[in-house]
Amino acid sequence: MTTKLKIDFVSDVSCPWCIIGLKSLEQALERVGDKVSADLHFQPFELNPQMVPGGQDITEHLAEKYGATPDQSERNREAIRARGEAVGFTFSMDKRSRIYNTFDAHRLLHWAETEGQQHQLALKHALFDAYFTQGEDPSSHEVLVQAATRAGLDPQRAQEVLATNAYAEETRQQEKFYLDQGIHSVPAVIINDRYLVQGGQPVEVFEDALRRVAEAA
Repeated sequence: MTTKLKIDFVSDVSCPWCIIGLKSLEQALERVGDKVSADLHFQPFELNPQMVPGGQDITEHLAEKYGATPDQSERNREAIRARGEAVGFTFSMDKRSRIYNTFDAHRLLHWAETEGQQHQLALKHALFDAYFTQGEDPSSHEVLVQAATRAGLDPQRAQEVLATNAYAEETRQQEKFYLDQGIHSVPAVIINDRYLVQGGQPVEVFEDALRRVAEAA
C-alpha cells in the first residue's frame, strides 16, 4: 500500500545546504519506492531579507554574519562542494562570489505552484542550478525568467509576475508562518505537518524518517 505524505520543504534558493537536502530527500523517496507518495510543497525562507540590491561579496558577508575568516569560509565551501558531489549536484565555487536578495525568486516559486507541483519542483532545481552552478544572480528578473522557461513555465507570464507585486503578500504570510512555528534555519523539512527533519541530512536520515512516518500513518 502506498502512503501519501505531505512534505513542506522550507528553504532558500541561496542556501547550499538546501539543495543538498533536496537531493538527499529525492534520493530517499526513490529508495522507499511505492511505499510513499510525496505531496511536495516548497515554502519560502529568506536567509538575508534585508540584502541590498546588487548583493554583497560572499566572503565579506560570511565574515560579518558569522565571524568566519577567509580560511574558514574556504574550508566550508570545500565541505559543501564535496557533499554536493556526493548527491549529484555541482557547486561551481569559483563562479559564486556574491549573496543576493531572493524575495522575487520566492514569489515566482509561489506562482509556479499554482501552475502545478511539477513546475514548482522544476523551477526550484533551475534556480539552484542558476545560482550555485552557473553563478548567476537570483535577484535578476532576466535570470528568473530564464529559469522559469527551463522549468517549462510560460516566460511571458513569469515576466508579468515579476513586473508586479503578484504573490508578495502570500509569500510574506508564508514566511511569517514558518518563523512563528520556530523555523529559523533551513532546510526544514516538515512531514505531515508534524515531523521535522532539520538541515541538509544524508539520504539515509531522510529515508528513515519517511519510512517511520509512513508506518505511523
